[in-house]
This record gives sequence, C-alpha cells and structure tokens, in this order.
Amino acid sequence: MVEKLKVGIIGTGGIAMGAHIPAYLKCSDTVEIVAVCDVNLAQAKKCADQFSIPYAFESYENMFDEVELDAVSICTPNKFHCDATLKALEAGCHVLCEKPPAMSYEEALRMAVAAQRAGKILTFGFHYRYTPEVEALKRFVDANELGDIYTVKVTAMRRRGIPGWGVFTNKELQGGGPLIDIGVHMLDTALYLMGYPEGETVLASTYQKLGNKPGVGLNGPWDWENFSIEDLAVGMIKFKNGASLLLETAFAANIEEDDVMQVTLLGDQGGAKVFPLKIYQEKHDTLVDLTPVYLQGKKPRDKEIEAFVNGCLGGVHPSSNPEQGAILQQLVQAIYQSAGENKAITLSGVEV
Repeated sequence: MVEKLKVGIIGTGGIAMGAHIPAYLKCSDTVEIVAVCDVNLAQAKKCADQFSIPYAFESYENMFDEVELDAVSICTPNKFHCDATLKALEAGCHVLCEKPPAMSYEEALRMAVAAQRAGKILTFGFHYRYTPEVEALKRFVDANELGDIYTVKVTAMRRRGIPGWGVFTNKELQGGGPLIDIGVHMLDTALYLMGYPEGETVLASTYQKLGNKPGVGLNGPWDWENFSIEDLAVGMIKFKNGASLLLETAFAANIEEDDVMQVTLLGDQGGAKVFPLKIYQEKHDTLVDLTPVYLQGKKPRDKEIEAFVNGCLGGVHPSSNPEQGAILQQLVQAIYQSAGENKAITLSGVEV
C-alpha cells in the first residue's frame, strides 16, 4: 500500500473550501488532508468539521509544530503568501501557493531561493494552464505551428465585476486590484505559451474611475468608500527576445461584455485566440482557420491539484515553477511602478 501524501491547508476561505480541498478529496487514494489553519480559528474548525479533517489550527506555525505534513496549499490573502511559503518550505513541505506568487518581486525571489535550497516543489495556482484550450495550443506552439511569437495581447476585463466579498479591494492585503487578481491569470497564460521570456521594458497606466463611487455591481455591492486599488490597468511589455505584449485588465469598465478573459498570439507561422481556441495560418497558398472540434477534460483546478500531488509523489513536476513566478512578479511590480512614476521602467535580469 502506497503511503498517502499528508497535506495541510493554510487559509480556509472560498478558494480553499471551494477548489483546493474538493480537488484533494478527489485524490483520496494518494492524499490525506491532515490539517487546516486560519487566523479565524472558528472558521478553521468549521472547515475541518465540514470536510472531516482531523486538525484545525489558528496559525501555521502551530500546525507545522504539531502535525507531520508533506505538502501544503496556501490560500491566504496575497500579503501572507511569502511568509507562509517560507515557513512551509522550512518545515520540509512542498508548496502550492495561490496566485499571485507574492506582493513584490523581492518576495518572489526569496520564495524561489528558499524552494531551491529546500529541494522542494514550489508551484502557483495558475489553473488556466490546465484548461483544454491552453493544453492544446501549447502542443501546437511546441510543434512550431505558430513559429516565432512576436506579439501578444492579454485581456482580463469585467464590465462591473468588482468582488463584493473578501479583501479583493484592499491594497494593503492584496497588493493591487484586477492586475494582480485576474490579470495575472491571462498574463501567465500568455507568458507560458511564449516560453516565459524575460521582460526588458514596461510602460503602464492604472486608473481608479469607477470603483471609488457607488454603482451597479454584478458581483454584489462593494465597499466603495474604502476602495484602495485600481479598477483598470493597461500596459505594454517589451521582452529581451524582441517580442512585445499589450495588456488591459479591469474589475470595472464601460465595455459591452460582462467578462472577457482572452489571450491573442501572433507568430510568423500562425496566430491564435485561446478562449475559445482558434488558430489562423497560411497553408499551401491558402489562408485557413483551424478550430478544434473536441476539447474536453477535467476541471482545470482539479488537474492543477493532480499535477501538484503527482510531483510531490515523485512524478513530473507541475509546469509552474519558482523562476516563472519571479519573472511574472517582476512584470506586475514594474507595471505598478511605471503607472505610479509615470515613466517607462527598465528591468534587470531574473536570477534565482
């Protein structure tokens, strides 16, 4: 009988109870959720009771001291990602940390170095990589069907989608707004398909035009009087390999659609839109559109957890790694810095 992977959960909010824990339970042949922790002990106990998890703690320090764990999921607000990751790695655990990796590039580097020294897996919750569209397109990209991908557009826009729950509008706890929440999903998807090039120059602007006043909320009412994040960010990234990327992301904008999550790639052998997947090429002196007719699979978050578990048990490591986390966090930080200083930001190389 194979010994089960002993897993702990740090943070027992919606992402933990709605995604991570159910996904681990689907891996019950190889996984045992041993403990949960939350600064709200009552919430931790409620979660433990609901999912029949043996132990509930108020702090991850106590959890690491009192139970033996092999791996953890970190599902806290962004502010606590770095410290929780460092403590988990120090305790000898593999780590799946929800996106974004951290609050700053410096924190992401510390996390990457700690994972390298500990010899443990550190991966991040970029579950869009596990959508059937991205998995299929990645196979085409790896087969050079798009050729040299030289420019990309990233869109993560909502018409009136400011979260009316949690701490999503609290800059101190989150580090930012739509860019660091939904924008990083599409940015990571684009970078993943591009081969994760390093950035060279970033020019960006952020705006707070709609979130700081009352209005219609498709995700419920929000605390507009304490709205401390951007409601829209736009930017351009030039990469060291010569490629470029345009980004637009918003929790609230005057657009037609309620929600748009899209990545568009242009290469010298073909182009693609990812959601839904369509590939555009020229073959045999003919312009062709290629549309998959059968794309199915498990839920992306389930596949993300499966990949993490498999890596922890000695299989192939998850695709998202600490160096990529550092590259992405550097770009996010540069976008905010460029917007704040109203100038282009030149980036240094990422060395882990």
